Amino acid sequence: MANYIQIEFSNISTEQSDILLAQLSEIGFDGFEEEDNRLKAFIPSANFNEELFNTIVIENKITFTKSLIEERNWNAFWESNFEPVIVNDFVAIRAEFHQSIAGVKHEILITPKMSFGTGHHATTYMMIEQMSSINFLNKNVFDFGTGTGVLAILAEKLGAKKIVAVDNDDWSIENSKENIGKNNCKQVVLQKAENAGVGNKYDIILANINKNVILENLSNLTQQLSTNGMLLISGLLTTDETDILFSTNKLKLILKEKSERNNWIALLFTL
Repeated sequence: MANYIQIEFSNISTEQSDILLAQLSEIGFDGFEEEDNRLKAFIPSANFNEELFNTIVIENKITFTKSLIEERNWNAFWESNFEPVIVNDFVAIRAEFHQSIAGVKHEILITPKMSFGTGHHATTYMMIEQMSSINFLNKNVFDFGTGTGVLAILAEKLGAKKIVAVDNDDWSIENSKENIGKNNCKQVVLQKAENAGVGNKYDIILANINKNVILENLSNLTQQLSTNGMLLISGLLTTDETDILFSTNKLKLILKEKSERNNWIALLFTL
């Protein structure tokens, strides 16, 4: 079993926490726990790059504590701290050990492991919230950076004809496969991929990752978007908006909707 490194930052502001989460995600951290004035970040020991990590710490002028935890202990810890997420009356995200939640249109079962995307974070919450106003019926969907698979699962529940869900992380592929099965999804095709690829056409593209990955793949994502298709992106801080809009304008993408929550944004574009 793989060991994980836990980094804990204490006495930090919400803004500092958001910035650290975005920066650490870009260097391989794939699990986070946010509390009042505190952030815990987790990464497989084999993926930990001390030089890159120290650069972030020095840049933010912040102190931390570092400890080692075993994968089996992490899963038990994560389960004990996982609470259901409810997005308006639209979606409830819960684990199997929670009671069913009444009063919502859709329930999604997520096994709470390390993969990013349980709905707790503002970016996933906003993606789901914006998906409530998009017509997925009989649409082809691409979920780029699927994480837990939660957005792909929701797309099927909303009537999508076919969903291609990709991620470059083995843990995410394993976790999303499990979650897709738990939700009895039949239209989701799961693939491991390092980038967005080219050559396919989709009516709706979902990308909840981070600014750098989105910018690196934005041209390919746009090429794969059908005429009048929709591109919904998040994993972005409010400070990322200028760079994103500069690139989307060059690609003739039209901004249709913007959400903001806890210093994070989600942007919906059409072509």
